[in-house]
Amino acid sequence: MSAPRLVLAIAAAAALAACSRGDGWQRDSGEAWGTVYHITYRSDAPLHDSVRAEMRRVELSVSPFDPASRISAFNAGRTDTLDAMLAMLVRESQRVCSISGGAFDPTVMPLVDLWGFGPSGRGAEPSQQALDSVLATVGIRDCRLRPGGVLERKHPATRLDFSAIAKGAGVDAVAAMLRRNGVSDYLVEIGGEVALGGLNPQRRPWHIQIDAPVDDPGGLRHERLRVIAPGSGRAVATSGNYRNYRTLADGTRAGHIISPATGHPVDTPVLSATVTAPTCMLADALATAAMGMQPDSALAMAARLPGCSILLAVASADSLRILSTPGF
Repeated sequence: MSAPRLVLAIAAAAALAACSRGDGWQRDSGEAWGTVYHITYRSDAPLHDSVRAEMRRVELSVSPFDPASRISAFNAGRTDTLDAMLAMLVRESQRVCSISGGAFDPTVMPLVDLWGFGPSGRGAEPSQQALDSVLATVGIRDCRLRPGGVLERKHPATRLDFSAIAKGAGVDAVAAMLRRNGVSDYLVEIGGEVALGGLNPQRRPWHIQIDAPVDDPGGLRHERLRVIAPGSGRAVATSGNYRNYRTLADGTRAGHIISPATGHPVDTPVLSATVTAPTCMLADALATAAMGMQPDSALAMAARLPGCSILLAVASADSLRILSTPGF
């Protein structure tokens, strides 16, 4: 359920130039969580070690691919107690599941595996019997978070996978670490999810470029769509469904966003969703939820939430339509 990288920070070149002038701007980049990151911030001293330590702390909590993580221990049945970050993700996931009408659900991973979109990449079109068996384990709203971080599962086989929200939470965690160290001007981008604070190296508001998926004979490509300035203390996240798909036996395409209600790939005209929100965790979850909703429902969902805006790239019969709430 990870999103393709559709959101690009266009201030990177300026940040590099500023760093070379030695005026307090620092830039850090690398790989983490199976993706790349770019972090630009103004500080008298580099905080690269603290950035990496924070990212590792997040990984040891939420990564289902690290056997030493707390979520791996929970999914394997070695513990029923969550740490503070996982408990936060459960609470936010339950909230977004509710406001999206069930479109967002981090217990859906066994269905994703069944369709062949999981880590193994293996899987055929499942039978209805197989889907029904797995659907019995899916449902974050049927899990109960008890005092002390104990999570009661809906079913003994219920598993958690926060891939559609954890990256945003990780961006928030790195941004919070920078603020604790006195940094007010920063851009944190991990795998296309972005949190912004203060001003850029030119002492202007940060600007983010949104790319649009465009269909042509060679397949979907990107064209520059627009540039937005979300504002200080804001976050941006994008989800898309057109790069990661399987071709079924009847020749139709099945995208990797799986409905928690039916167990089948979602069938909506939404190609990508970009969300601005007060936190990157929320933006990340809402963008994924929007991929499983009809456009009007996704727009209405964002419009009801204070401080949130959404932009959708929607496929129509002969063109690509762009729909958005007034915040865009």
